Amino acid sequence: MQKRGSDRFSHFNDRKGAAKKEQIRKDKREVRKEREAFFNAKRKGVAAAGPRNPPAPSREAPPQMPLNKYLAHAGVAARREAAEMVRAGLAQVNGKVVTEPGHKVMPGDVVTFKGKPIKPTHDFVYVLMNKPKDYITTMRDPQKRKTVMDIVRSATQERIYPVGRLDRNTTGVLLLTNDGDLAQALSHPSNEIKKVYHVQLNRPLDRKDFDALLKGVELEDGLATVDVLAYADLKDKTQIGVEIHSGKNRIVRRLFEHFGYDVRGLDRVVFAGLTKKNVDRGKWRFLTEKEIRDLKYFGKGKGK
Repeated sequence: MQKRGSDRFSHFNDRKGAAKKEQIRKDKREVRKEREAFFNAKRKGVAAAGPRNPPAPSREAPPQMPLNKYLAHAGVAARREAAEMVRAGLAQVNGKVVTEPGHKVMPGDVVTFKGKPIKPTHDFVYVLMNKPKDYITTMRDPQKRKTVMDIVRSATQERIYPVGRLDRNTTGVLLLTNDGDLAQALSHPSNEIKKVYHVQLNRPLDRKDFDALLKGVELEDGLATVDVLAYADLKDKTQIGVEIHSGKNRIVRRLFEHFGYDVRGLDRVVFAGLTKKNVDRGKWRFLTEKEIRDLKYFGKGKGK
């Protein structure tokens, strides 16, 4: 398509009114036709060259997939939890119990988990839950307590699992998926995925403890820091907002308990950019395509 000069309408300078406007409209129509012809030709060329997208991935495991990753891709559990399950002797490869999470699974190997054959899936499912209190964040509970899986049981036929954990009395945003790579990325400490919590204390947080929390607290498993700390309501200083990226167990509760506070309520309002907006407590929904794209961006170390 040829680019026209900036003076293409200069020969109409001696015309007036309707005639000039009509000629301009005609000229614009010609430009549109040329543009459409150009892009149509380009699209035909791409079609003739064949599809640009790669073929759909095979549902079989790629060569030498670690056993714990194989279990994660089969929707058994996140990779870390799957590694614990392997060490506990719950997985077999070709009829033999394997207790090494890094054991390489080859194409054609038969893998079973608790006696049932499993295979990785590429039919990924992403579910956002607004977790209620008194539910355990695990696949199953030996004590027969309620788990988050009871809430999403009807969501999909695929085996999904929670990414990370919220303790029994913590509410709020929880992601469940069978995308093992994404779950691993969102759980890995190096990616520093941000979480925001609304904390309700038994008494107002005084300024001395407020400043000490911002400086960092030495707990039994090392130094713990918060990224942002604020009073959620200046008239009620028992209501605190905390932004944190640490993945340590029960870290928010432990930080406040270190200073003698009792955490009466703990609600996660943001996880990796996801919020519980328009999701009632105890309910769930599927992620949108945009949310999935954004999550994968966070999962590549962009959660800082």
